[in-house]
Formats: sequence, structure tokens, C-alpha cells
Amino acid sequence: MNYQAEYEAKRSTAGALAAQVESGWLIGMDAGAAQTPTIMSAVAERARNNEISGVRVQTLLDVYPLEFLADNSLFGRLTSEAWFSGGGSRRAVNGGYGDIIPNYYRDIPKYIRAMYDYDVFCVSVSPMDKHGWFSLSTVSSYSPAMIEKAKRIFLEVNDRQPRAVCGAQIHISQVTGLIEVSHELPVLPPTKMDAISETIGGLIAEQIRDGSCIQLGIGAIPDAVGAALKQKHDLGIHTEMFTDSMVELIACGAVNNSKKQIHRGQTVTTFAFGSQRIYDYIDDNPGIALLPVDYVNDPNVICLNDNMISINAALEVDLWGQVCAESVGTKHMSGSGGQVDYVRGACQSKGGKSFIAFTSTAKGDSISKIKSVLTPGAVVTTSKNDVDYVVTEYGIAHLRGEPLSRRAQQLIAIAHPNFRDELRFEAKKRGILI
Repeated sequence: MNYQAEYEAKRSTAGALAAQVESGWLIGMDAGAAQTPTIMSAVAERARNNEISGVRVQTLLDVYPLEFLADNSLFGRLTSEAWFSGGGSRRAVNGGYGDIIPNYYRDIPKYIRAMYDYDVFCVSVSPMDKHGWFSLSTVSSYSPAMIEKAKRIFLEVNDRQPRAVCGAQIHISQVTGLIEVSHELPVLPPTKMDAISETIGGLIAEQIRDGSCIQLGIGAIPDAVGAALKQKHDLGIHTEMFTDSMVELIACGAVNNSKKQIHRGQTVTTFAFGSQRIYDYIDDNPGIALLPVDYVNDPNVICLNDNMISINAALEVDLWGQVCAESVGTKHMSGSGGQVDYVRGACQSKGGKSFIAFTSTAKGDSISKIKSVLTPGAVVTTSKNDVDYVVTEYGIAHLRGEPLSRRAQQLIAIAHPNFRDELRFEAKKRGILI
């Protein structure tokens, strides 16, 4: 039980850990700040020197400048497979030297347990406690499944990582090797809310009653919703991603999680990403539970909270109500993530509502995001049968349970005025408006 002695025996260097990697290995990492840039840089150097080949690396939402995602010459030696793209993996997929795994976020642990055997799981953790445990800090996500399936576990022990007392843990006895690092965690630059985002945020906030439980994403519109909710009372949080706007709602007293049906008194999430304020809030805080995504994003769990409110984004929506949130035509942007999980969970909740929110146009009002048909090649993220409310700066359309002609009328009414006549013409030509 001398955990410190075991720790010292397993302490190593990035180069020594990378030297263990063999050709054909499958390496796993989880989301965001859980990733291990120092170890992966050493692995990339081995690939660059032609010492290894056929190594695949699975990630979700890469936020570090991982070298194998920027250097297409490493393709075939060190190749990305993204569960959900960040900036680097997006460039790799669109550049033809990276791959994407289509999925619902909630299903990733199931796929990991059933389909994949990892030669090593690499993860960034907070320093070890006196009992030999490391906190996985800002991420639980699918890490527990990877821990189960990995033959080896490499740690980056970062003294800047917060300790999540209600989150995933790993014990020194499970660890193959570790290195110590000390670097700041990646942060999201603050969003700039404009008048349009504030209008959309206000429209959605009017639909949210006191005591509701909310899920927000990232970006100007979710932040605007958060700002508009500061006057509400007794809100709760059950969300995929914990964001700065949520910390603000807790700090101002609008969120206290007192009316939730499950995890009352706690904010529930599966990972956190944003500013240093988020990481400071997580540290040693029993009021936030970072739990595995197959639980947090399960619609049958989400709906257990009454008045569940889900707010997600879209790149475009057609007159049937089909939502594309992950590609611009054939150009890959991200992934399905948990959008469908929360759309379905909110709609199953007693008193729940789901909102798909976006500005009505793109590129200086030259392109309508409400379209007669989706752009050729666009990926449908959320089906027409699941969509509940659609919101732009021009109002709210309620689609769930409505006939096609009524859907089209409502969507045209919240499109930018410059495009309504064209949309109406196309809808009549196709027999959608009757």
C-alpha cells in the first residue's frame, strides 16, 4: 500500500512511453483537456522517423495542436479516427488524411466495449491523492470504458488539472506508466454576443419556466440564452458539456438544482470545457458530478427530470424540419455529438421542450439557413420526426406533431425576409404548401 513508491516506479518520460508503441497499435484518448499532447508529440516523432506505422488514434473534440492532425505526411503511420471533430481532426478529415466515426455520443462506450481493443489509453489527470487515486478531472465521457478495454494506461499528471471529487477516477495500480507535466489547460476564447444572438436568447428564455432543467451548448446563442436566464429561479443543469454560461448561472443564483428529480442539488455533466473559471469551479466541488456519457446522455435518463430544456445549434434546416448540424454540404465540420440524445430526452420529459436555434442567414445575409432542400451532401443530424422547436431571430416554429404544410409555413415565417418569397415559391412548386 505504498502508493508513492509505486508512483515513483512508474514515473517515466514521454520518449520512454512512446518507445513502447508498436506498429499497428490502437491508441485511445477522450475529449478536450483529457488529451495528452506531450506523449502524443513523442509518438508523432517516432512516426516521423519511420519507426512505427499503421498506428490509429481515436479522439473526441481535439483541443490541443496535436501534431499528427496537422501533418498529413504522417498519414498511414499515425492516423486519426475522430468520434467528434475539433479543429485539427476537422482539417484532417477534409484533407483526406483523417477519418470520422459516425455515432451518437451516448453510444460510444457501448462501441468501445463491443468493438475495440486498445493497446494503450492515454489520459491527462490531476495529481495522485494519498489513497493512490487520480481524478480524470474535466472529463468522464467514455474514459471508464477505455480503462476497461485498454491493455496499457499512460498518464500525463498535470498539476494544473482540477480534482473532480464526483467524477471518473483511476488508481495507480491500473497505470502502466506516467509522466509529470505542468501546463495550463486549453481554454475557449469568450464569445461575442451580438444583437441577433441576444434576440434569439430572449425568445428561448421566455419559453423556460422557473424550476426547469437545462442543457446548453457552446457559442453566442447558448451564452445569450444563459444571460437571459439570470432572472429565473430554481433552475437545474443536466448537460453534456459544462460551460461558462452555466457557471455564471450558478454564481448568480438562478441555478441551484433544487427542483431536479434526479441528482437533486448537483449539476450533472460528462465533460467541461471553457475558461479557467470552469476548471476552478470543478476543483474539489461535490456540487458537480462528471459522469459517463452513456448515463448522462441517455434519453431515458435525461427525461427523468421534469421540464427538461434542450438547446442546440444547426447549420441549416429544410422545410421538412431536417436538421444538419455537422457539415456544410459535403464539407465535414464536427459530428452528431449529443444533439439527438437531448432532443429526444427533452421531448420525453414531463413539460420538456427542445430548441434548435440559429441565425437565419450566413455570409452577410447572402445565404438562408432555412432551405427548401438541404445543400447537396449535407448530413442529417436530427430527423424531421424528432425536431420540436426551431428558433431564429424572427421567431419560433413548433414542428413536432405538425403536418408538413404547417411546418413549412412556420419555418418560412422565421426565415430572413429576403428569402421568404423564394422559399414559398419552392414549397408550392413541390406541393408542400397546400
